[in-house]
Amino acid sequence: MCGLHRLCAAGMKTIPPADQSRPLRQYGAFNGLGLWTLYQREVGRFLKVWMQTVFAPVVTTLLFMTVFKLAFGDRGQLTGDFEHLRYNDFLAPGLIMMAILQNAFANTSSSLVQAKFNSTHVDFLMPPLSPLELTIAFLGGAVTRALLIALICGLAIQLSGLASLPVRHVWPILWFSLSSAVILGAVGILGGIWADKFDHLAAVTNFVIVPLTFLSGTFYDVKVMVEPFETIAHLNPIFYMIDGYRYGHIGVANGSLSTGVIYTGLLAIGSVFWVWAMFRNGYKLKS
Repeated sequence: MCGLHRLCAAGMKTIPPADQSRPLRQYGAFNGLGLWTLYQREVGRFLKVWMQTVFAPVVTTLLFMTVFKLAFGDRGQLTGDFEHLRYNDFLAPGLIMMAILQNAFANTSSSLVQAKFNSTHVDFLMPPLSPLELTIAFLGGAVTRALLIALICGLAIQLSGLASLPVRHVWPILWFSLSSAVILGAVGILGGIWADKFDHLAAVTNFVIVPLTFLSGTFYDVKVMVEPFETIAHLNPIFYMIDGYRYGHIGVANGSLSTGVIYTGLLAIGSVFWVWAMFRNGYKLKS
């Protein structure tokens, strides 16, 4: 036996045998542990910088409420369906929904863009996680952040006396807050996968999310708009999200609730399926 063969044989003898008593982890059709771990990572990511991701949006919402309170006081005149309401009572649900939409989008989009920018997206691509599990985990983190901020905003507005937030109907509050968070969280995933840099993501925010939010009846009754702009406003999905959520608090809606439920439900299903398809084919994630 030559020296090289003797060295290899000696090296092989030093390798300890495998521990046959250690059980191997088996993964079934659904990797619940992996999904839960990724969800915890997404939640922990925004909680670690809670001053920026939770406290700042709440302060922004309260500043909006304060500015309008100082500007109009109790003199804000609403017409049509809302003429018997104080302006701040009308405004508060819209601002809470706006916070839900913006933060659901921000959570998923920033997570994916940062992962791609730092080349750490392999951390969730290499583990045995299916496209469905990736979709649920990322959307779960977005929904958690959005609903947490909505809850804190609602409590802060109510306790500060800036507006009254009664709960007239529970189901619209739950349906429209959940479906809206899912839709914008999914849009954030799509934007985060598509964007190659933060400028691309800022373009989606500034030219799509913000205009649709501000032109959806957050600050005004859409029925004061002249045609064809009132009809165009009713085509905006964010109008139904805000209108349905506002109905849950004040008991009055601008549009059809059934149309809003169907519209947001179809958008939620479609956007989730689109995200699943993007994770499945690895667009801009897998080389």
